[in-house]
Amino acid sequence: MQQALVLEKKGVLSLREIDLPAEAGPGEVKIEIDTVGVCGSDVHYYTHGAIGPYVLREPMVLGHEAAGTVVDVGSDVRNLKVGDRVCMEPGVPNLSSRASKLGIYNVDPDVRFWATPPIHGVLTPFVIHPAAFTYKLPDNVSFAEGAMVEPFAIGMQAATRARIQPGDVGAVIGAGPIGIMVALAALAGGCARVFISDLSADKLKIAGQYPGLIPVNITKRPFADVIAEETGGWGADVVFEASGSPKAYQGMFDLVRPGGAFVLVGLPVEPAQLDVAGAISKEVCIETVFRYANIFDRALELIASGKVDLKPLITGTFDFKDSIKAFERAAAGLPSDVKLQIKMKE
Repeated sequence: MQQALVLEKKGVLSLREIDLPAEAGPGEVKIEIDTVGVCGSDVHYYTHGAIGPYVLREPMVLGHEAAGTVVDVGSDVRNLKVGDRVCMEPGVPNLSSRASKLGIYNVDPDVRFWATPPIHGVLTPFVIHPAAFTYKLPDNVSFAEGAMVEPFAIGMQAATRARIQPGDVGAVIGAGPIGIMVALAALAGGCARVFISDLSADKLKIAGQYPGLIPVNITKRPFADVIAEETGGWGADVVFEASGSPKAYQGMFDLVRPGGAFVLVGLPVEPAQLDVAGAISKEVCIETVFRYANIFDRALELIASGKVDLKPLITGTFDFKDSIKAFERAAAGLPSDVKLQIKMKE
């Protein structure tokens, strides 16, 4: 038994003991958790009890963005040892599935993903995880940054799917944590500049700290007008929808150039209407992103290199004993917040 942050049911959190696996089996490692990020999906399970087909039917430990220290290794583990500082890829697929063999294990129907019902997450002192999905942190990467690899991997997946060419102009709808990470990944992938839009002046101020990111407040001017002016009416080469708002789909193909790419990253909680005629008339390539595959190590390498600095996105850190307060604050949706984290160890 160990203490954990448990979502008992929609809207009800508790810090209590729960029975979780305690020993590392063959090919597994036991990790003492240091830092866990609060993700929008965690908050959505807390406030709504479900995301699409994933419905909370019994108590579940939250959290899937994490970093910690290896405290035990199972037999057959050769890539890690006790004392290694690590971050963890939270989705474990069936490695013999057709999806895994095709290299798209993120859409494996049998994937077991932390804090996705009924799989427990990592807001607890110790977890057991496959060594194959556990990555050693370089010495210059902190635990806080290690816990940011998971959401940044989504940005990396999006930038990869966009097939960015050096010098491309990018545009991102939504300056939340995923939107900013998508924009940073697009810059790292070769975009010369990336415009990023939002309603929140606070979030845009944070995004505007990064060279190459150009914030656009859409309460003052339509995003499409800014893109048209900045590209001579041509449009952005690659556009990413990262807000998850159905309203963002209205006129979104006005942002992209003919023959450009549009990548759907944000998951709408309500049905969204797609302007198929608008996409066809420009022969836009539409890509979609669901989590990530074969990208975690490269996301970590970019952070370690210093080319991507995610530290400014961490806008609040809570002790584990205050983790319920962290979720209450995240659910409040303060415009000044981008990424909240929970520190498991004092």
